[in-house]
Amino acid sequence: MDPERLIENLSRPGASLAALYVVIGDDPLLTIEAADALRAIAKAGGYLERTSFLMDARSDWSTLSVSSQSGSLFGDKQLVELALPTGKPGKQGADALIALAARCAGLADGDVLTIVSLPRLDKAARDSKWATALLKAGTVLDMPNIERTQLPQWIAKRLAKQSQQASSETLSWLADKVEGNLLAAHQEILKLGLLFEPGMLDAAQVEQAVMNVARYNVFGLRDAMLSGDVPRMLRMMAGLKAEGEALPLVLWAVGEEIRALARAAQAAATGQDMATVLRSQRIFGQHERLAREAIARVPARSWPAAVQHAHEVDRLIKGLHVTGRLQDPWEEMSRLAMRVAVSPVRP
Repeated sequence: MDPERLIENLSRPGASLAALYVVIGDDPLLTIEAADALRAIAKAGGYLERTSFLMDARSDWSTLSVSSQSGSLFGDKQLVELALPTGKPGKQGADALIALAARCAGLADGDVLTIVSLPRLDKAARDSKWATALLKAGTVLDMPNIERTQLPQWIAKRLAKQSQQASSETLSWLADKVEGNLLAAHQEILKLGLLFEPGMLDAAQVEQAVMNVARYNVFGLRDAMLSGDVPRMLRMMAGLKAEGEALPLVLWAVGEEIRALARAAQAAATGQDMATVLRSQRIFGQHERLAREAIARVPARSWPAAVQHAHEVDRLIKGLHVTGRLQDPWEEMSRLAMRVAVSPVRP
């Protein structure tokens, strides 16, 4: 069951509450909203005493054990909230989380309800004993990332909750302005609810009201490059430059990706299994799908030249002259990314 349906079902009168809920996700807005919804449901269910913990590997985890096992001084049901933003509890924390999972397994409508908030875990962390125990014992709300292609529909649903609608063109324009920053998107949508009456929103009024709050990031740039979305890639490159992002970080994201795909393309050309090669480069899931698109689009002979181009951009960043390249490293970075985004690629 997806998180929205789960929360809807839990909100119904007489719904049974598990002893442990685990909220997983990278986006602050979605995880905050899920935790807020669970908190409100718990309060309605009589969990009136609340204790919160913000933990990491250096924290004193014994406090969690004491709090989650002890009853309320006033006889109220107790809500215990634990946030682990690093996703790395350390040895003591791992033991405490395993013990917590053991106490909560199979319980419902008890005196203590626990909400654990985690970032999205990589494969190694998800396979760890503490994570396996939590995910098995708890009810998991895995908050999905909202991709750029899903963002207009997400905005439309949020507008509908305040009885407003917008054309597909306006929704796409809004998505461009708030891409990568759902918290800011949420604020802008609420602002539209305050400024304008219910009904269809006027595109010109929306444009005047909404600030450009997109938060471009190097991984979004990488995905746009791999998918061949040139306008989005160039828009993100300009956004990173305008925000003062460190150019070596941008080169790392683009250059490392090119080197990884060059190795994968070379291995595939020799008959090796593509899935195995990509996993050896730590490329999984959605990233793997986009990587396969790029490898299929770019001729195999072009990858070595792209790798050399990345080395030359690195020299430009260090202030060195490179014959045949532009002196502005940002411009040359865009040309490097275009090698992958545009087909056919020229050496």
